[in-house]
Amino acid sequence: MKLDWRLVLVLVMSLGLMVGCTSDDDEEEVVPVGTFADVSAYMTNNGLDLPAMLTDWVIPASSVVNEADGTVPDYTVLDIRSAADFAAGHIAGAINTTLGGILTAADGNAPGTNGYLVVCVTGQTAGHAVMALRLMGEDAKVLKFGFSGWNTAFEGPWAGATGNRAVGHANWVTTADPGHGTYEYPDWESTTTEGAALLVERVEATLANGFKAIDGHTSATSVLEAPENYQIFNFWTAEDYLAFGHFDGAMQLKPISLAGDEITAIDPAMTGAIYCFTGQTSSMVTFWLNTLGYDMNSIKFGVNALNYDGLHNNDPVKPTWHGAADYMYVEG
Repeated sequence: MKLDWRLVLVLVMSLGLMVGCTSDDDEEEVVPVGTFADVSAYMTNNGLDLPAMLTDWVIPASSVVNEADGTVPDYTVLDIRSAADFAAGHIAGAINTTLGGILTAADGNAPGTNGYLVVCVTGQTAGHAVMALRLMGEDAKVLKFGFSGWNTAFEGPWAGATGNRAVGHANWVTTADPGHGTYEYPDWESTTTEGAALLVERVEATLANGFKAIDGHTSATSVLEAPENYQIFNFWTAEDYLAFGHFDGAMQLKPISLAGDEITAIDPAMTGAIYCFTGQTSSMVTFWLNTLGYDMNSIKFGVNALNYDGLHNNDPVKPTWHGAADYMYVEG
C-alpha cells in the first residue's frame, strides 16, 4: 500500500488547527499523545516490519543497465550524491537530489515500471533513502556498491575502503555471544497520534538528521578502539558471527523485528552501532531503527573494511567488494 505522505501531512496540520480553536469555556484541553506504541502498531499491521523491508531491496548494476547506452530502463533513478559528484558523472536520465529531499524528489517524479533506483557513492547512504521510500509505500531499491561500482573512474571510495584493519586487534574476537538484556521501548511523544501520519512525521525527522554512520575504513575506527562506548550489534547469522570475528562485546542480533520483539534487546538510552558485511544492509536497518526512536549508527563498509580477506577467501565467498564495471555515464 502506497502512503500518500503529503496528503497525510495536510490532514495533520488541519487537525492541529481544529484542536487549537477551542472555546474559552474549556477549563483544560486534553492533548492527544502519540508514542512508540502507536507507530510500531501501525508498522506491524501494515507490512512495514523490518524483515519485510529487507526483501529484494538491493540490485547490482549488471541487472539493470542497458550496456548499449548506459541507461537504466524501467527505473526512475534518483542520485543523492553531491551536485559536484553528479556533474562529474552519472547515469543517463538520473535525477540529482539529496538524502533529505528524497521524498520530495519521489513526489515530483513518478516511479518507473520497476520503481525507484537510488544511487549514492558507495550504496550505503542510499540505504537510508530507500528505507524512507519503502516506509512511505514506494517501490525502491539500492544500486549495489553505488556509483563506485558503475565505472572504474569512480571506484576510489570502495577500492580504498577494503582491508583487514581488525585482524590481530585485541578488540576483534571470536568469543561466544555475550547475550543481551531486555529494555523498554523508546520513550518519546508526539501530538500526532494517527498511525500513518505519525510514521510520516518520524520518517521526515529521521531524514532531517542525515546519514547516521560511523566510518569503518579509517586506520583505527572509534568502535574498534573503544567498543565499550557503544552498544554493538552484529547483523549476521550466529555461524558467521563466530567464523569471521566480531567486535569485543558485540551481540549477534538477526532477525530484528517488532512482531518477534527482538527489538527489546536494544537499549534506547545508549548510542548503538550495527554492522553487516558491506554497510549496505546495516544502513537500511539503521534508518528503520532511528525512525522508531533508537540512537543507532551504521558502521560504514562493514567487515569489508575490517576482515576483507576472511570474507573474500571463504568458500563460498561472502558479500565483498569485487571491483567496478565500465558502464557508460554522462557528465554535466
